[in-house]
Amino acid sequence: MNYTGSCLCKAVQFEIFGGIRNIVFCHCSRCRKAQGSAYATNGIVDTTNFKINCGEDELTAYVSSSKQTKYFCRHCGSPIMSQNEARPDQVRVRLGTIDGKIAERPEAHIFVTSKANWDEICDNLPQFESYEPGR
Repeated sequence: MNYTGSCLCKAVQFEIFGGIRNIVFCHCSRCRKAQGSAYATNGIVDTTNFKINCGEDELTAYVSSSKQTKYFCRHCGSPIMSQNEARPDQVRVRLGTIDGKIAERPEAHIFVTSKANWDEICDNLPQFESYEPGR
């Protein structure tokens, strides 16, 4: 599968070659703040399969923890991806930025003990207190 994606204003456009794995709904407070919603939906892509086609210089970064950096469009604020120092060979892509349909499906809810008190999880996906990719 190949996918294209972009930010809201289309200044940043990217391509994914191959599949997306470990798709999760993250309910941690940092993802909620960064997304401005009840959770963020992320999927892992190998850096060799992720290419920014235009607008790389339009990305800005925020170091959200000592090991994680979040990248977003400096114009419209769309969160595009994050990268963890412990896993430099992969990016976590915000699935809401992908144009069109994707074949893969979410596998779990993570950091559910941190979820917004006004949110209800209404599906049968597994729920975890933390996150370990490739579990």
